[in-house]
Amino acid sequence: MPSPLAPPLTGFLPSHHDPLVVAASFAVAVLASYVTLNLARRVRTSHSRIGLAWWAAGSLVMGTGIWSMHFLGMLAFELPIALGFTPAITALSWLAAVAASAVALGLASMERVRHRHLAVGALAMGAGISAMHYIGMRAMHLSIGIVWNGFYVALSVAVAVLASATALYLFQALRGMHGHRRRMFQAAASLVMALAICGMHYIGMAAAQFPQGTVCLSADSLGGSGLAAMVAIFTLLLMLSTLFISILDARLQNVARRLTQSLQDSNAKLQQANAELQKRAFADALTGLPNRLLFEDRLAHALLRLERTNHHRVLDRLAVLFVDLDGFKPINDSFGHAAGDAILSEAAQRLRAEARESDTVARVGGDEFLLLLEDVGNTADCIVVANRILAALALPFQVAGRQVQIGCSIGVVLHPDHGDRDKLVANADAAMYAAKRAGGNGYAMFEPHMGSDASDQLELQNDLRHALSRGELALHYQPKIDGKRGRINGVEALLRWHHPKRGMVSPLVFIGLAERFGLIGQLGAWVIEEACRQMADWARSGLRMRVAINLSVHQLRESGLAERIEHALQFHGLDSSQLLCEITESVAMEDTKATQRTFEGLARIGVFLSIDDFGTGYSSLNYLRQLPAQQLKIDRSFVNDLEHEEDARAVVDAVVRLAHALGLRVVAEGVETSGQRDILLAMRCDELQGFFYARPMPADVLLAWAQGDKPEGSADFAPSVIGGLEALESLPFDAAPRG
Repeated sequence: MPSPLAPPLTGFLPSHHDPLVVAASFAVAVLASYVTLNLARRVRTSHSRIGLAWWAAGSLVMGTGIWSMHFLGMLAFELPIALGFTPAITALSWLAAVAASAVALGLASMERVRHRHLAVGALAMGAGISAMHYIGMRAMHLSIGIVWNGFYVALSVAVAVLASATALYLFQALRGMHGHRRRMFQAAASLVMALAICGMHYIGMAAAQFPQGTVCLSADSLGGSGLAAMVAIFTLLLMLSTLFISILDARLQNVARRLTQSLQDSNAKLQQANAELQKRAFADALTGLPNRLLFEDRLAHALLRLERTNHHRVLDRLAVLFVDLDGFKPINDSFGHAAGDAILSEAAQRLRAEARESDTVARVGGDEFLLLLEDVGNTADCIVVANRILAALALPFQVAGRQVQIGCSIGVVLHPDHGDRDKLVANADAAMYAAKRAGGNGYAMFEPHMGSDASDQLELQNDLRHALSRGELALHYQPKIDGKRGRINGVEALLRWHHPKRGMVSPLVFIGLAERFGLIGQLGAWVIEEACRQMADWARSGLRMRVAINLSVHQLRESGLAERIEHALQFHGLDSSQLLCEITESVAMEDTKATQRTFEGLARIGVFLSIDDFGTGYSSLNYLRQLPAQQLKIDRSFVNDLEHEEDARAVVDAVVRLAHALGLRVVAEGVETSGQRDILLAMRCDELQGFFYARPMPADVLLAWAQGDKPEGSADFAPSVIGGLEALESLPFDAAPRG
């Protein structure tokens, strides 16, 4: 065993290094250092399991690179005698290099590395590199042991520790660098590390002296120029392939990070859009107060709580106050809408100040407000609140530098004292009009005679029961315009009632009556049958029209709806894709299980589906994503404000993007001006519908339009509508229903 304390001998064998192999060893050291710095980044930036795999593979690659530099340096060493290396001890030196690399990459993977970690790591890594070198020297089995120069040995170990500390420092320094700066720093650092590692090796070689007469007993083992070339080529290929894989992994992770960030950004925007939609659905845009929808929801919950409290006897009450501003319209007309908006906002703040935290104040119309008071003891409590509101709103308002005064009329309903729970708002409204008829600027408690219109409602619903048999109902059709081509590609069927005495009765009146008195099922069935009959009649005239019909919540809850629609389509010989069923968003969200079953049944038979009045109901993006719908219709309330309200444009733009991301087409209803049309087309809205294009019309008028008798400047029908049966396939919605 060679010993640094061996007695000095009189002569030593001359030695030198092959410069080409030395250059090759330095080149390997530079490449190994560059790859090592890359591996350190991969170990640190990868996930735990992937990082562990990189640590294991990286330790092997890094250790092999360092060892190859050392072994090439050994092969570059020449003596006047033949040299060779024992395989087992050579392999042991390689293991020492791998162990040192494992320590280095292990420290590189740590989130925070303190100075003591660097110190311990540098010592451990330096010891491993030194062990690699001197174990490798021991692989030369000599007849006379090597004489060591203690100073150079110590210096080589110190250089190994310094090189290790440098490497660990560079690992940390590269963490905060990116792009071109990181690549330049990494290249320069590789040269520094290579010089340090080579310096350690050749200082260690200088510490070894070989006495005269020494013979290498392992000369016939590993050695020769051919082995040097093999080691150099293998190491080069290993380093380059590792570098390629490392760069590829880095790029893939960058792509994954960008995709993840993009998805997170998109999700944040969708959530923001949904939050804005919910805000617009439940809050008044001007005052920030709850709107009618939220008020009715809170009223329903308050009534449920009241029923539980008053299970056996009346212990508690609630009140609804209907507040209408007196004298608001003249001020709004005289000073302008901006002044009117300022008065409404200030009035809302005053009403909120007079209510308790547990009360609800809502704006439900232009100058109409509703208050819900819970935990009310008696009528006197309501009167106290009404008088406070009268006093608050009687105070002057500042408008355009001037003081103006308004008043208000208040209708008060106390429950359960004042009638049916379903008529509380209507009764409060009736009481408010009684206060207004009495001169205004006061309040009125509801009295039974104020609901005298009940007999009129009863007569109207009785007439509605016979309207079908008398042929008083009809469908009118409003064209839907393709946004890209500007042509009519479908219509919406709208129910109309021509009463023999009252004339045209508004759908807002008779649809509510039908739902209230259980007639909506009959009306809905008639609409389905009539729409299919009309499509078949048009088809015989060469008009292949797609028709949209509206389904009510009552129809969705009926069993066999899909089967009835399928039967009507088959009876009239229609393609199921010609029928589009529209369900309002609030209806779709009301009973999600029943809705889902019905949607799936309609999708199964090939009927297209649309979410109507989007933005006015309880939006659930997750639920909408699961529905097999093909179309989303933006509510007219958003379209009305497009030209004047920035937030309306932002919401509509977000809805269009959301719908397209979910694979849905977008229809905007209520388009009444060219400005609204231009904005919607710029947002890539797929279809437009409204009075700007055409009012709803009877079927024969629509057929005449298709045959050329159309208003001047109006849209033409798409070729797919008037081009024959074979053109039906080219209609929009040519994809199969999502399900």
